[in-house]
Parts: sequence; structure tokens; C-alpha cells
Amino acid sequence: MGGLREVAKPFVAPGPTGVAVRTRLKHLTPSDENVLRLVGAHLGALASRDLKRRCQAGLEHSTDTWAARKRELTPVSSSRWAGSITKASHDQWALARRGQLAHIQGLEAGIRTIVHRLSLPIGEKGSNQAPGGYRSRQEWFAKSRRLHVLEDRLEHERADREAGIVHVVRGGKQLARTRHHLDAAQLTEPQWRQYWEAARWFLAADGESGRQCGNETICVSPEGEVRIKLPAPLGHLANAPHGRYVLACHVTFPHRGTEWADRVEARRAVAYRIHYDTGRDRWYLTASWQIPPTRTIPMATALADGVIGVDTNADHLAAWSLDVHGNPTGAPRRFFYDLSGTRDHRDAQVRHALTRLLHWAKTCGVKAIAVEDLDFGGDKTREKHGRRKRFRQLISGLPTGSLRARLTSMADQMGIAIIAVDPAYTSRWGAEHWQKPLTSTTRKTTRHDAAAVAIGRRAQGHPIRRRTAPPHDDRSDRRGHRTVQARPVIPGREGTRRRIPGPRTRSVRAGCGANAEDQNAQDRPGRSTEHEFWQQDSLPLSL
Repeated sequence: MGGLREVAKPFVAPGPTGVAVRTRLKHLTPSDENVLRLVGAHLGALASRDLKRRCQAGLEHSTDTWAARKRELTPVSSSRWAGSITKASHDQWALARRGQLAHIQGLEAGIRTIVHRLSLPIGEKGSNQAPGGYRSRQEWFAKSRRLHVLEDRLEHERADREAGIVHVVRGGKQLARTRHHLDAAQLTEPQWRQYWEAARWFLAADGESGRQCGNETICVSPEGEVRIKLPAPLGHLANAPHGRYVLACHVTFPHRGTEWADRVEARRAVAYRIHYDTGRDRWYLTASWQIPPTRTIPMATALADGVIGVDTNADHLAAWSLDVHGNPTGAPRRFFYDLSGTRDHRDAQVRHALTRLLHWAKTCGVKAIAVEDLDFGGDKTREKHGRRKRFRQLISGLPTGSLRARLTSMADQMGIAIIAVDPAYTSRWGAEHWQKPLTSTTRKTTRHDAAAVAIGRRAQGHPIRRRTAPPHDDRSDRRGHRTVQARPVIPGREGTRRRIPGPRTRSVRAGCGANAEDQNAQDRPGRSTEHEFWQQDSLPLSL
């Protein structure tokens, strides 16, 4: 036990602080689409120009420079559009700074790993806590060169961070690089240009409390009428008073529609974003607003009716329901998803799998789901796992971020608490102590199913490892209740039972009685006789 790291205590994950719902803009006229394209392209050019100025300001940014940028944008758009554009630029710069810091931390971790492995003899084996030396002199030499490359990158990134320099590409760096690999992406230049322009459009407006419908830039009435405040250079396209354009379609929000309508009627802030899906040739409207965080319920209340342990894998969720005593009940369930394809497809797959999981949880009657608090930020680098490229791809494919965000949001609506547990040793101990006992002739328990049981027991505060099973019935005089789990407060509950000397019978238990430790005082065959006086009887001389 000395080599194992300390396991963190489980906790109830906090609920969401915001809501975002999306609907499709159907039955748009050609005039509507033309106006949306013109407005998006015009505001997108302004957003690109403002983001460039924000990046040039770097650490010299202040409220005065922010106000100056907004004043310059107001004549060519409007005061509300200028506020939305400058705020989006500020948020984008802050996001780039956080990504820059994460990149620096990753470079530092890689350098530490390479320095450690270079200091070890070639071929030395590693352990679970630290990697060993490199396998050959060729690999050692290649890694020594890579160390200098990483050090140069780290020096460059640190210099940029100290100067407040960030590198941002509006529209996405991946899409920009696709321009040089059109054949591999199976795109023509006009098709790529359409994707690129649509990704750089800007059609987003922040909400404001106390205003009509909670947003006067992109205003959606309770009846579903969409009105857009046109920028000043495009005011001639207005079909409504005060320089506004009203779309021909009416929208509804199937999900959280009642909540959205209540906010609109109460003039509470609602932010909107209009998005064009180039692949499907569809327009979408996304509404978002902030909500007060849900009050976290106590752990005991969440676990009052049992828990469902969930093990996250690259292609499915393995789940098992546990009662209040930590015993698996029923059969394990698996919720599969496919993470190949586009981002929207992957997001939909995760959402459908979580929906099935939550509906099953309601059927089981539990009020808590236990998941691992996974974070593979330091495990995706090739410096840590060396040549295990497929393993790095495996952990990189786990939907930890999207699953955590969606699960907490969806479970909050259904009144189910999410308990995050430490992922240390759950798969190993689950397979060691639960896979074989839960396997039968009609059910094959996988390693992931056993890990789900381990996760659920850790959330309940029970030890994962089981006690040693009792012997067979042919040794019933030694049979004891070894399968009973000790309470968490009992010291040494994870270890094996200490052998207690003495007899083991049904009438006298082991270690009991006045002469339990004295084997010579026991009246039974086989006791030692070297401490007694022994004399052989003489044979009779006559019969």
C-alpha cells in the first residue's frame, strides 16, 4: 500500500450555470438569406479587424482602449453590435491566453519527462509512477535532439506570453490549413471558400435585461417573430421601422421553450446567435441565458436509493446499478456511441447515449450517477507513453470534456445528482475483485462492467476490494464470514484476515477459551508430546 497514491474523496458535481437551446430557421426566402449573408459578412469583417487590434494591444488593454474600439465600430454598425463585437474579441483573446498557458505547461511536462529518461541507463525498466530509460542508443539520441526542439519552443512561448502575444485564426486554424490540402479533404476551392467565409461571419448579440424581449439587436418575440437590427451601411435593406429586418419565418424552441418564453415576456436577458451550416445548407438560431447554479444536495441524500456506476470508454458507457450496501443488482448495461465523423455527429452520439443512461437511471429509481473525474491533459503527450501511439489515441478519443458538461446539464433537469470520484485503480481493482465473481454461465462480465461497480462503490464510501472468500464446505470447521465487508472506519479492512492460532470448531471459535494459545492443553490427536514424561509399560512375562 505504500506505493499507491492517495485517493481523493468523491464529491457531488455542481450543476450548470447556463442554458443554450437551438432551433432551425425554416422557410427562409431568398431575400432573407441574402440579408443574413450580407450582415454576417459585414460584421465578420469588423470582428476580424477588432480582434486584430485587441491582439496588438496585448497586456496594455484597459477599459479606455476597449471604449475607444467600441466608438470606432459604432458608426459602421451600431452601438449594440459594437458592444457584442468587442466583447467577443475580448473573450477570444482570453481563451487564447488560457490555451497558451496549457501549451506551456504541456511543454514543461514533456521536457521533465525527457530529462528524467535521458538520465537513466539505456534499457532500464520503469514503474507505474515514473517511466524508465530509453530502449536503445538510437532512441536516446533522437530524444536528446527532441529535447532541444521542445526547449526552443518553450522559450518562444514564454516570450510570447510575457509580451501578451497570442495567435488566433478567425474561422479556425484547421480549416485554414485545409486550403493547402483540398484533395485530401475532397473539396474544391469554391467549396472551401464557402466554408471559410461562413465560419468567419458574425451574427451574435448579447442580451440585456429590461429591454424588449431581452435583446434588441436580435429580437425574438414570444410569438416567434425574428427581427434583426441592421448595421448602418445596410440600413437600406430594412423592411421594418427603425432600420430593422423581419424574417419571413417564425421560430419555436421545442426544448425549454416554456422557460425561454417566460424570460422573453419578463424582459430578461437572452443572447442569440445565427449560424449557417454549409454542409446541410441550413440556418440555425441559438438562444442562451444564464441560470442560478443548482444547490448541491448532500452526499447522503443523493445515495439514499443507491447509485449507478458508469465507466467511460472510447466507444461506450458501461453502467451497473448498485444498492445502498454497494452490491450490484440486475444486469450491467452498455450505451454505445460512435465518435467518428464530424463534430456535430460526435456531439449527437454522446447526447443520445447520455439520454438512454438517464432514462435507465430513472427506471432503476436511483438519484445519483457516479462517474470518474477524468483529466488526460498530461497523458496525451508521446513523452510519457513513448511508442504507445494507439494508447495515446485511445485516451485522446475519450469524450471526457463534452460528456462531463452534457451529463451535468441533462441530469440537473431530471433531478439526478452526478458524483465525481477519483479514477485511481478503478479498472485494475474492479477486474481483480469483481469481474470473476460477477461472471456466470449466462452472463459474461467485462473489465469495464467490473470497473463500473468499483466506481459506484467508491462513490458510496465502500472499499473496492472484496474480502477473501470462505473455504469449501468440506472444511466447515474453519468456515467464517469472510465475505462480509468491514465498515470504512475499521483499520486494515482492505487486508487479509490474520491467522489466529487455536482450534476451529462450531462450539469453540478460533482464539477463544482459556487454553487457546497452549496446544499441549488441547485434548485432541496430534498434540505435541515432547514436553511430557513418557515411559513404556513392561511386557508381561507370562500369560
